[in-house]
Amino acid sequence: MHREESSLAAAVAELRKSIARWTEGGEFHATAIPGLSLFRRDQPAGPISGIYEPSICLAVQGAKRVLLGDDTYIYDSSHYLITSVHLPTIVQIIEATPEIPYLGLRLKFDQRVISQLIMESTLPQPRAQQSGRGMATGEVTAPLINAFLRLTNLLAEEQDIPILAPIIHREIIYRLLVGNQGERLRQIASAGSQSHQISRAIDWLKNNFSQPLIINDLAAHVSMSSSTFHHHFRSMTALSPLQFQKQLRLQEARRLMLAEHLDAANAAFQVGYESPSQFNREYNRHFGAPPLRDITKLRHMTAG
Repeated sequence: MHREESSLAAAVAELRKSIARWTEGGEFHATAIPGLSLFRRDQPAGPISGIYEPSICLAVQGAKRVLLGDDTYIYDSSHYLITSVHLPTIVQIIEATPEIPYLGLRLKFDQRVISQLIMESTLPQPRAQQSGRGMATGEVTAPLINAFLRLTNLLAEEQDIPILAPIIHREIIYRLLVGNQGERLRQIASAGSQSHQISRAIDWLKNNFSQPLIINDLAAHVSMSSSTFHHHFRSMTALSPLQFQKQLRLQEARRLMLAEHLDAANAAFQVGYESPSQFNREYNRHFGAPPLRDITKLRHMTAG
């Protein structure tokens, strides 16, 4: 056991050095490897609302807290965070200093790779009629960290990325599938499971959030009764479908105002709000400030 712990500590230390190297010039580094992003923060930050995509997140130094509904998830150098569907969250970096900065990474999942690995392997099928949160933490292992280390090392050998990165990506997903959170990923990828049906509903909402939401129609779209749909949707996301849609709308409206310089009224209309006053109330409640004040603050932060 001591040897395993020593091996893990050494792997984490090497990955820490690699991320520190590539984030030396800033807080965020979108790498040349598809789906891989690196992060660095020199002080605690947040809470910030955002959408977590299907992915695995590591914090090899410092720690981050993620709120999903009433649930709290903390990940650090000993724990990863896995997200199996798109989820609206509130995120906060809780451990970071200039001397010991927060260092982390995110690797987005390729659903096709997950499905292929399940078909090609001898992994057991997920248990039927099971649903649970689409987010969880798990304990990191030396093989998982070593795979990520080999992936980040490819950043210095960009000519090797097209061939080797997909192989290492498959290994990382395999490590997760056979780990203690593998059931969660297998549920999402298994057609016919209730988790897979809810995942399809989330995809529909993500692509159609500005449209009026009729629960019975969405439930029928994923072949579920309305009551079963409600139950399993909340079980996976900690939100009702209407709350989920609202958070998608508010996030997109914020992006439109910040990136495309729309005013609040036009942004509200584009994301599906009919009442500007209702939009302002819900925006203020969700982001902690009215639209104009919030966007002004974000622009100052970006400029700084």
